[in-house]
Amino acid sequence: MLQEVFELAGFRVVSAFTFDIRDGKVDLAEFLDRHQPGVVIYDIAPPYKVNWDLFTRLQKTVLQDQPVVLTTTNTEHVERLAGSDERIYEVVDKAAELDEIMRAAKEALRSRRTR
Repeated sequence: MLQEVFELAGFRVVSAFTFDIRDGKVDLAEFLDRHQPGVVIYDIAPPYKVNWDLFTRLQKTVLQDQPVVLTTTNTEHVERLAGSDERIYEVVDKAAELDEIMRAAKEALRSRRTR
């Protein structure tokens, strides 16, 4: 759904599954180097703690300079885990909030261009 919405808005979209990154089937550093994304949309999916821990490890390494928009179906749990991090632009918890995801991605891109 996100891919279609972003492509219709003119974005070039590439994707990888969190479990493939976690299981080592996708090397995220190589993936990012190859595709050079302007922004990463990262879904914190169940199991939330496992995927949050993966995100925090990636954020300290390969995502450290990368703007990120987080999505999840469990906002309260993820916000407790996340605390405040200025590099996280949005935590979206409903699929109906696609406009918010798009807004956050555009904001992250503008922020990156002005650094």
